[in-house]
Amino acid sequence: MPEELLFKTESDRSRSEIADYLRKVADSLDEGGEISLQAGSESVTLNPPERPTFEVKVEREGPADRPEKSIEFELEWTEGESGSEASGELQIE
Repeated sequence: MPEELLFKTESDRSRSEIADYLRKVADSLDEGGEISLQAGSESVTLNPPERPTFEVKVEREGPADRPEKSIEFELEWTEGESGSEASGELQIE
């Protein structure tokens, strides 16, 4: 099945605003609840399993004289499955 984009939003936010969004997602994960995202008329609600795959990726891209850096946090799971075993310990400091 080809990739299907279910929801996307992009906007400049302060570090504090971004932390608030991430904190809400973290709280929902911690409580075992659903994660609902909404921007304008678009919305999606997800219910990650107990053990989704967690991917952290840092990239540098663009022209050498003005590269952009990005950090991506991704939860991934197969619909209807409970998740996978931990493969390595991530540390965030």
